[in-house]
Amino acid sequence: MFEDQQPTAVEALMKTDAEFRRLYQRHKELDSKVHDADIGVLPIDDTTLHGMKVEKLHAKEKLQRMWDSRAQTRPIN
Repeated sequence: MFEDQQPTAVEALMKTDAEFRRLYQRHKELDSKVHDADIGVLPIDDTTLHGMKVEKLHAKEKLQRMWDSRAQTRPIN
């Protein structure tokens, strides 16, 4: 997530915004678990996997809204 953004900008936001940092880390954790489940390394039932995917999507959407909000309030150089 945010691969097309400057890593320093993402890191700066994670340092200054605890909620963004928490959501970013949770999204990353869910992404890893979903990937492991998809390739068969993590045995998990379909209902739990679906719930993890939904939570991951919600985290991603909220992170994007937070990022976009930050971009709108940031002065343009």
